[in-house]
Amino acid sequence: MLSLSDLTLTESGVPHLAGISLAFRPGLTTLLGRTGAGKTTLLRAIAGLAQPTGQIRFNGEDWSRLAPWQRPVAMVTQQFINYPHLNVLDNLAFPLMRRGEAKAAARETARDMLGRVGLSQMASRRPSELSGGQQQRVAIARALVKGAPILLLDEPFVNLDYNLREGMREELSALLQASGTTVIYASTDPREALRMGDQVVLMAEGRALQSGAPRAVFAAPETLDAARVVNDPPVNLLGAAVSDTTLVLDHLGPAPRDLLPPLPPGRYTLALRAEDIRQGGSLMTRVALTEVSGSETVTHLDAGGQPLVMLERQVAEHALGSSLVVTPDFKAALIYGPDGRLIAKGGRNG
Repeated sequence: MLSLSDLTLTESGVPHLAGISLAFRPGLTTLLGRTGAGKTTLLRAIAGLAQPTGQIRFNGEDWSRLAPWQRPVAMVTQQFINYPHLNVLDNLAFPLMRRGEAKAAARETARDMLGRVGLSQMASRRPSELSGGQQQRVAIARALVKGAPILLLDEPFVNLDYNLREGMREELSALLQASGTTVIYASTDPREALRMGDQVVLMAEGRALQSGAPRAVFAAPETLDAARVVNDPPVNLLGAAVSDTTLVLDHLGPAPRDLLPPLPPGRYTLALRAEDIRQGGSLMTRVALTEVSGSETVTHLDAGGQPLVMLERQVAEHALGSSLVVTPDFKAALIYGPDGRLIAKGGRNG
């Protein structure tokens, strides 16, 4: 098991890691957070390329004094690197020969790995003769062939086109789940992170906000920061004043009190996912922006000063500036207290 204890790294007054304590077991864990959340810094710390305070241990061994080359870690970054003067087979065999394996044995191991990643037919080609997806697969295969018990992947598909990314995610997920390796995969894409990982860690501003099984984390983000990180399209946040008998939504006005579960009087924030805003009903909004992605449409709305985001599982056309009547499903709301922590999950759980 790989365990991190109170990892902290501050540079020029900016916290890159802020007291992170986590444990990673064999399987695939995704680090999910926006750019600048600390994901890359955390991977670099594990690999020995960044020097935080705190402790990193693997199977009980303290890595504090281990140089990067002494750590049983393989890493693949966004800017994947293959040796341009070597063919694909020798790209994989090279790290094995560097650690002392005979050339014939190293090449045999490399051929086996090429078969596992579907590149057997490319063994004699140079990297420049491969597509972007094939080159990335070579870089990942070279990391895997080392047999390192820990594999770090820093957004390895970010530079690939959409269709290629989708195919590579499926292939990689199947390959890694069969490897028995501890894999830590950094991503800015909530759908990718939730789909691929056995576990997910939400990160923001160098902090680990929440970790756990993907479905559980998605269903109940523990803080408003976690709700922002785990939702794409962005989660809708609505301020609300609650009394024993009334519910008043900021910008939207009074609403039936029974839309929410019993709550002490006070101020709350309701978090509604984009799919919980639907066409029809009585709330008049104005279309600010429409984005079509594949077979889905994301529409940004203005409801009297309250921004809303609506997700439709179809291609829809909404003219910029046009009026659109919608219904928020408040019974699906996540309810956060003044301290930003989750206190209830709406009428469905009330």
